[in-house]
Amino acid sequence: MVKVFQLGKTIISEDLIEKDFMCNLSACKGECCIDGDAGAPLEEEELQILKDIFPKVKPFLRQEGLKSIEKQGVYTTNEDGEHETPLINGKDCAYVIFDEDHVAMCAIEEAYNQGEISFKKPISCHLYPIRIQDYNEFSAVNYHQWEICNDACALGKELKVPVYQFVKQALIRKFGEDWYTELETVAKKNKI
Repeated sequence: MVKVFQLGKTIISEDLIEKDFMCNLSACKGECCIDGDAGAPLEEEELQILKDIFPKVKPFLRQEGLKSIEKQGVYTTNEDGEHETPLINGKDCAYVIFDEDHVAMCAIEEAYNQGEISFKKPISCHLYPIRIQDYNEFSAVNYHQWEICNDACALGKELKVPVYQFVKQALIRKFGEDWYTELETVAKKNKI
């Protein structure tokens, strides 16, 4: 059973402070963006952002991605009413592009890095390997373990980088600086 603790209106898995993680793109090649059976989860407020930024992201897309987005829209809605990024043939995220080493990258993030837009990427992508499930009274903040990230776990362990530190900027973006400071305090107490 996973141990949890509460911080404000969030219930957090202790795995965030007990497990280590550091993306190892040279090993996995960004597999999380091209494997799976669903697109990246999107928050309600991100839907309009995607519509607004699409003209600036469009030049960064691969033809396959562009065709999928033109056919499905800048986002899709699944049978549970949840919004996701569209997929190419049920596999790659439509926003995936590749660098010269065939490492998966995000066209949205590339447009951001080039100064074309001010939106980095969907928060669910920025937070990965953390997944958030919103409920009426609280949000569950969990560490998502996936075998394609075994190299990231090994590198995180070698470098001694806990999950919550790896995704520091994304957690601050989602919950704020004060929330993150409280999380650090809890983590320090647990390490004693």
